[in-house]
Amino acid sequence: MNAENIGTWAGLVWNALNDAKKALDLKELRKVSKLKVNEMHCALGWLAKEGKLDFIEGKDDIKVSLR
Repeated sequence: MNAENIGTWAGLVWNALNDAKKALDLKELRKVSKLKVNEMHCALGWLAKEGKLDFIEGKDDIKVSLR
């Protein structure tokens, strides 16, 4: 795992959210992006640090959308 990989995974997550045009819960996002759990979490951290995501905390899940 390195910054280049994480940047690539961030692109996959961003594209998945952009294509969905709605907030996705983490399970949906993982399925659509085809990433492993740790890869998706790294990608979410990258995109969150760049200010590109909104997180919506529900009762039993978290949904993520593009800002």
